[in-house]
Amino acid sequence: MRPATRGDGGAYVIAEAGVNHNGDADRALVLVEAAAAAGADAVKFQTFRADALASAAAPKAPYQEAAGAAGESQLAMLRRLELPRAAHRALQAACAERGITFLSTPFDTDSLDFLTDDLGLPLIKLGSGEVTNGPLLLAAARSGAALILSTGMSTLQEVEAALGVLAFGYTGGAAPSRAAFAEAFACAAGRRALADKVTLLHCTSAYPAPAADANLRAMDTLRDAFGLPVGLSDHSAGIAVAVAAVARGARVIEKHFTLDRTLPGPDHRASLEPGELGALIAALRTAGEALGDGVKAPAPSEAANAHVVRRSLVALRPVRAGEPFTEDNLGVKRPGGGVPAMEYWDWLGRPADRDYAADEVIGQ
Repeated sequence: MRPATRGDGGAYVIAEAGVNHNGDADRALVLVEAAAAAGADAVKFQTFRADALASAAAPKAPYQEAAGAAGESQLAMLRRLELPRAAHRALQAACAERGITFLSTPFDTDSLDFLTDDLGLPLIKLGSGEVTNGPLLLAAARSGAALILSTGMSTLQEVEAALGVLAFGYTGGAAPSRAAFAEAFACAAGRRALADKVTLLHCTSAYPAPAADANLRAMDTLRDAFGLPVGLSDHSAGIAVAVAAVARGARVIEKHFTLDRTLPGPDHRASLEPGELGALIAALRTAGEALGDGVKAPAPSEAANAHVVRRSLVALRPVRAGEPFTEDNLGVKRPGGGVPAMEYWDWLGRPADRDYAADEVIGQ
């Protein structure tokens, strides 16, 4: 399953619900409804076991501290946000009913196995924090699922190393090592596997991310370096950065959304509300449509205007048959449809083939 493929050639839009359900399975179902109503291609959640994801000593990120309960640990926060497995099945069923793809991001191998084996997901999204998580990258590739990998906080070298792990896993490598990963990345089979399975998302891992840090040209760098489809996981405020990314060729756009930006929780403040999500998707569709096929030729909508705004050769004064055309009696004026103005110099000195009245178009 290649997420970047759309029938209209536009970007594949992932509405990132994440943990904006605040641990409430009913609210998660409403998020599915909102994403489908906005026109998203997929709605994505997060699948994790809190105790497998963070230790008791793990601190919160600054944006999590600002949006959460004072003194609460990251582990305690994650326990509140964890969705049970039964809720995932209900979400998957709701997505099928609404015609929107169900996606989720696993944060541990047990959660990965649940998504790929139990739920049968053919496509998995891995977050930016997993670019250096070799064991999870390897397990994800060995699952055989297609992958979308965000690359926030990463250098190009770290992305290449992650792709090496994925190439090794996809090609059936048996003895993991840095050398084996590099070899898998370099070989033709590994490159083919990556081309078949992996999409890279540029990302700025700040919540919200300043537009000045978006660095959308890094999408070009990723595309040129690895020859893979690229997109943007956008954490900026508003919709402008995501629309600009589509104009630069993003094949996938991921954007956080929430039912209410004032709700407590780590990601709500950097999320769009449902109406804004709908506006974003409409703008992305328009931007994608506007890209066209790149062929420089008249558009169908221009056809009626060419005759009006282009110019033809005209007689500036009455010209008798046989009289030569000169700079004094030959000019260029609207409308088009006669002898094109670009032939002006070819007609100077040529005898008139008949009588022409003043302002009469030559060749009509």
